[in-house]
Amino acid sequence: MSETTNRIRVGVGGWTFEPWRDNFFPPGWPHARELEYASRKLTAIEVNGTYYSSQKPATFAKWRDETPDDFVFSLKASRFATNRRVLAEAGESIERFVNQGIAELAHKLGPIVWQFAPTKRFDPDDFEAFLKLLPDKLGALALRHVVDVRHDSFKTPEYLALARRHRIATVFTDSDEYPSFADLTADFVYARLMRTDAAQPEGCAPEIFPALAACAQAWRDGAEPAGLPRIEPALPAAAPRDVFLYFISGAKEKAPAAAMALIRHLG
Repeated sequence: MSETTNRIRVGVGGWTFEPWRDNFFPPGWPHARELEYASRKLTAIEVNGTYYSSQKPATFAKWRDETPDDFVFSLKASRFATNRRVLAEAGESIERFVNQGIAELAHKLGPIVWQFAPTKRFDPDDFEAFLKLLPDKLGALALRHVVDVRHDSFKTPEYLALARRHRIATVFTDSDEYPSFADLTADFVYARLMRTDAAQPEGCAPEIFPALAACAQAWRDGAEPAGLPRIEPALPAAAPRDVFLYFISGAKEKAPAAAMALIRHLG
């Protein structure tokens, strides 16, 4: 993003999902206009398709033009950069991803998510070599990066110190399937919430949303919410932050309902 707005962004992964045509999009809503609709009910979307394949600059421009001016896209970076034995050799894949045309999103470009396989262990030297390859800017556009690490070996103060040194955020994954720790390593927060429940009309029990809203507001205001899993004690109060919360996985058919419910609780 070109400037820090210190807002709380709430969204889901993608906008094309067959079950959403029965419980999110209006009946008969044109498939070609699903992004237009979703972007007016949510405040951000995490794009998963960019993990699997490259897009054309015209595609990013189309996404930009179909969404409100204050909407934000988080992009999952190419799997070819992260699914490799030696991360230090990812430079060409990183460059190809960054230069495919994402700058067309302009001020709507949110954090870039670099997701690692659950089998990828923390190798301090190799991981630092990878972080050094991530560019701070794309032309005049500032870039923000977040890593989604999925092996327990990352749950160490050495990893936290490394990520903080390079000002790279770490995904807080609210899940029992992946390592879950809320230690902050950058000046923004990125959370992936994976506990939506198909039995709940809004995807989560009603009492969950006030707690989530309070947590997001504390992060935004520079504090650290109590009661979250951490490797180290909470950091002292800091400057206000941008916060990105995505309802991902779990009962995916309920993700938009959960995101909209949280947006209502945030006021």
